[in-house]
Amino acid sequence: MGIFTHVCLGSNDIARAEAFYDAALAPLGIKNVGQFLDQGIGYGRKVAELLILRPLDGAQARAANGGTVSFKAPIRDAVRAFHAAGLAAGGADAGAPGPRGAVEHAFGAYLFDPDGNKICAYCFSAPD
Repeated sequence: MGIFTHVCLGSNDIARAEAFYDAALAPLGIKNVGQFLDQGIGYGRKVAELLILRPLDGAQARAANGGTVSFKAPIRDAVRAFHAAGLAAGGADAGAPGPRGAVEHAFGAYLFDPDGNKICAYCFSAPD
């Protein structure tokens, strides 16, 4: 069981962010679950767990330096598809798919979304 109820990332252009996250998260089985109030969009498997929102204070959204949101991938090919789809949808490379040394069998890929938020996908299964 996870420790979070939800994660929020800020965006200055919800439509652009929606196109990016729709593409990048689809290979991971995470879907757009619809509008969240009048602030943005939600993603999850059944309910919104990731919220992409305009800041409530009206200020510009800014990416956190050192912050990363990581998504579970069922297989290594899903990590690769996440990375490719995110790049094609306007994201920027922040770490190509490949083995990561922190945990045995860790295989991950990193992207910056169009607003500069860093996201990644990881699979911890043995090589497929």
